[in-house]
Amino acid sequence: MIIGVIGAGEPTPEIYSLAETVGEELGKRGVTLVCGGLGGVMEAACRGAKKAGGTTIGVLPGNDKSSANPWVDVTIPTGMGHSRNVIIVKTAEVIIAVGGAYGTLSEIGHSLAEQVPVVGLKTWEIFREGQKDKSITIAESPSDAVEKAMNMLNESNIVKK
Repeated sequence: MIIGVIGAGEPTPEIYSLAETVGEELGKRGVTLVCGGLGGVMEAACRGAKKAGGTTIGVLPGNDKSSANPWVDVTIPTGMGHSRNVIIVKTAEVIIAVGGAYGTLSEIGHSLAEQVPVVGLKTWEIFREGQKDKSITIAESPSDAVEKAMNMLNESNIVKK
């Protein structure tokens, strides 16, 4: 089971804390976390996952493995810049977006286009033709986000069997 955590490289303290709790909740459940491997939400989520004994994967935009945050177990340098967002999406079975800027919006877009479910915690909302698009499942807390992601993961595994 691999769940992606995406979000801003420079989050507010509140978003950082939420992401760390999301990571911790994933680690407690034995889920492997994949992210962009750098700072901010990515660092917070990895830190939380490691605190709970979880495994983390960081898909880096550059070529330098040492740019990964200290809580990444498996470092994948790509040299692809923001294009590495597609690798994160294709690796994850579900994505949890915590806060985020335009890079996060890009990852959400790739996720939805690839039919990878997205759970959002204080993140982007999408509107089409003036109506709210319900493609992103909204969570109220880190534990709610992880619970919803786990349910989506279990539902998709049942469908695949």
